Amino acid sequence: MSRTVKNLTFSAMFLALCMVLPVITGGIPQIGNALSPMHIPVFLCGFICGWQYGASIGFVAPLMRSIIFSKPVMYPAAVGMSFELAAYGLICGVLYKVLPKKPVYIYIGLIISMLGGRMVWGIARYIMAGLSGSEFSVSMFVSGAFTTALPGIICHLIVVPLIIMVFEKRIFIKNRQFI
Repeated sequence: MSRTVKNLTFSAMFLALCMVLPVITGGIPQIGNALSPMHIPVFLCGFICGWQYGASIGFVAPLMRSIIFSKPVMYPAAVGMSFELAAYGLICGVLYKVLPKKPVYIYIGLIISMLGGRMVWGIARYIMAGLSGSEFSVSMFVSGAFTTALPGIICHLIVVPLIIMVFEKRIFIKNRQFI
């Protein structure tokens, strides 16, 4: 099977996980919002399939989920998330390919991706607030990007690298390219 077919197949699976994981944690909205379950498949897609697939799935998933389930609310939540998750998929995919091939760099790539995605989210939310005449302050950014997201950040730092290392060990990924 060609690499493109494998990447498309895995990307479809990651998109499906973006739809399903929030349903699993959504029974208790505070937990679902805190863990940011839709972010995990986007990170995995970027790492495993590459930046093009990760960015595409990251951009589409929140919008698609909003259309299908009305959660998150389309504007401003899903629109802001779509830019954030696209940045996650893009950044982690690029960094995974160019950084040295040691496990510590999976964590470094993930952390840089998380920071970059949150910055993109903040910029998108600031622009949307300006367009709608509402407010988006620095304290709102810090609260949304870091304070309330801390459980999700910790969860992502544990789960995502472990899954990537399992993929590498099982030789699904060789030389940082999906086989």
